[in-house]
Amino acid sequence: MFDVLLLALTVGPGIAIALFVYLRDKYDREPFRQLIWAFFLGMISTIPAIGMSMGLSQIEALQGGDSELQTFLYAFITVAVAEEGSKFFFLKRFYRKSFFDEPFDGITYGVMIGMGFATLENVLYVFQSSNGWGTALMRMLTAVPAHASFAVIMGYFVGLAKFKKGRRIGLQIVGLLVAVFFHGMYDFLLMLKNYPYIALGAMVSLVVAVYLSFKAIRIHQNNSPFHPRFFV
Repeated sequence: MFDVLLLALTVGPGIAIALFVYLRDKYDREPFRQLIWAFFLGMISTIPAIGMSMGLSQIEALQGGDSELQTFLYAFITVAVAEEGSKFFFLKRFYRKSFFDEPFDGITYGVMIGMGFATLENVLYVFQSSNGWGTALMRMLTAVPAHASFAVIMGYFVGLAKFKKGRRIGLQIVGLLVAVFFHGMYDFLLMLKNYPYIALGAMVSLVVAVYLSFKAIRIHQNNSPFHPRFFV
């Protein structure tokens, strides 16, 4: 029973956030089968992310260390670029589909992939931890919402890109880079062990990312071509 409850606490936050975003897609909801597939692909995306991180960590400058510069490079490149790059790769699979027919779909599929990634990552962290309950509770309040906010931000720009002729590649790159920035900043501030109070900056970074995520959701909701006001 203990493990079942812990598993529920571990996988529940990602599923809850995915459902929350699904319900925000008010005017043209995506095929449920595609959403499940996106969540599953998010879990699969952990594999290339781990592989990329391991490859990058073979470079001495990207292995992390005691200096702020080493920590910065490790957080932004070895971790953030690898993880967000992997999620971006799988998001592009949905970007090309005909059912990706409004900007909000970038957020929807981005979050499904992000929550699949975060959920499997959560399972790995929690069940390898000596304090599973504490790790699950902490990640429920920090890491999982962080992955969700990075996904919304990336998906916002990818959704814009689909319907902006002449700016499609640029907007996709911006989405990836902004997600990498917030992910890298969050991890970097948490990793500064010599400056424990600066770790509070990671929470500030998370709050800003979450705020921007809610703003991005509202913008794409209001600008949906399926919004009732366009049919009045």
